[in-house]
Amino acid sequence: MEKFIANNELPVMKKMELTSNEAVKQAVIAGLGCSIMPLIGIKNELNDGQLQIVPVKGLPIKSNWQLIWLKNKSFSPVAELYLEYLKVEKNNIIKEKFEWVGKH
Repeated sequence: MEKFIANNELPVMKKMELTSNEAVKQAVIAGLGCSIMPLIGIKNELNDGQLQIVPVKGLPIKSNWQLIWLKNKSFSPVAELYLEYLKVEKNNIIKEKFEWVGKH
């Protein structure tokens, strides 16, 4: 985020470093400033009107998430079924659980 702020010449008067997204979220709710945060971490607060998104050129930053595991990992039958389920249902899960992101 520091690189994004510097590259886009966003003014920063003071900064605070907190150790978790929840701490950052609560600091913003308490009126201590603003932050760049993942939408998934502030869904409820956006819906409740506790937080709002300020449009900023270059945001949101989109990223891809990957499911990873140890190279030589032996999976339990349940883990095998779970991976198969994710492969088959990935698009439905994204639509069902994350369609709300497009509204923000």
